[in-house]
Amino acid sequence: MNAPEARKPLDFIDLKTQYTALRESINARIQRVLDHGQYIMGPEVKELEGKLAAFTGAKHCITVASGTEALLISLMALGLKADDEVVTTPFTFAATAEMIVLAGGKPVFVDIEPDTCNIDANKIEAAITPRTRAIMPVGLYGQVADMDEINAIAARRGGIPVIEDAAQSFGATYKGRKSCNLSTFGCTSFFPSKPLGCYGDGGAIFTNDDALAQACREIRVHGQSQRYHHTRIGVGGRMDTLQCAVVLAKLERFEWELAQRRALGARYASLLADIPGLRLLAVRPDRDCVWAQYTVFVAQRGPVQAALKDLGIPTAIHYPKPLHLQPAYAHLCCPECCPDSVQAGEVVMSLPMSADLTSDQMDRVVQTVRRVLASVA
Repeated sequence: MNAPEARKPLDFIDLKTQYTALRESINARIQRVLDHGQYIMGPEVKELEGKLAAFTGAKHCITVASGTEALLISLMALGLKADDEVVTTPFTFAATAEMIVLAGGKPVFVDIEPDTCNIDANKIEAAITPRTRAIMPVGLYGQVADMDEINAIAARRGGIPVIEDAAQSFGATYKGRKSCNLSTFGCTSFFPSKPLGCYGDGGAIFTNDDALAQACREIRVHGQSQRYHHTRIGVGGRMDTLQCAVVLAKLERFEWELAQRRALGARYASLLADIPGLRLLAVRPDRDCVWAQYTVFVAQRGPVQAALKDLGIPTAIHYPKPLHLQPAYAHLCCPECCPDSVQAGEVVMSLPMSADLTSDQMDRVVQTVRRVLASVA
């Protein structure tokens, strides 16, 4: 590799190569929607819901406008009331807690496992009170939380509903079962950078409960059970037909992409394992990770990130400051309540990752990381 190529910036997420591979199918799917003109709730919506339900094994799939909307609609379907509490993690994107507040509830933050960055199931039960209405674990970076233990706690405490925030873990497995079919609700996102993404916003809700599924379907269309008959308060939460068409096309090679992500994650781990100053994220033996982001722990992150940027290696931080330290949520929890989340926010760093990342590109990332960490040390 010559010097100019060595400094040419890589894509953090390569969606262009994916589109090139799927261009014919994506264009045909989009053209079909343009031809029939049913841009809202067109036939592709029902088709996608059927295929996604079959993929996860869940009885019901309800497509919605975004992963954020999926969380909100699920909470509304449970009848969340003012001051009801939802136990969740502070080490996540703001949407997780944001939707709890917008639905009228109160997030109760529980710290994470320091090696996976997922919510620590062993700390959940102590956070449950008579006002707890739901538990909302997050499958961070593409690995599902310990759902069996979380479900067992929920059952033991009176059958508390569990909402899996699977915005980053769609396609992952837990003890042989698919993410989004592990609890009362599974919610995912089709944001373009996700393992299965559209070309805008989109999301889906999964459940095996007929009544909750019906509630979600009504809520996403302004609470209508039929046209102009409003049985409940709802939102405008439909997923556009065009976005459903894009996801349908991408489903054609999704299993291949998941296999690629797993293989790339394993190769990254092998190549990075012996680098001083860098620690790998743990993946539990009873589950896999689909690496929505390939995230590592780096002690001297600031200078490392700056040096990598100068050498054309993009990085990102997911997430620098946990929610309980954010101004909007700081009143909900003392600053000392989640120390492992604070520590993780100071050292996590995500490297380039997508199913189309080549071996040469990964080698360049790893060699540059190795050189930078050696110089920083």
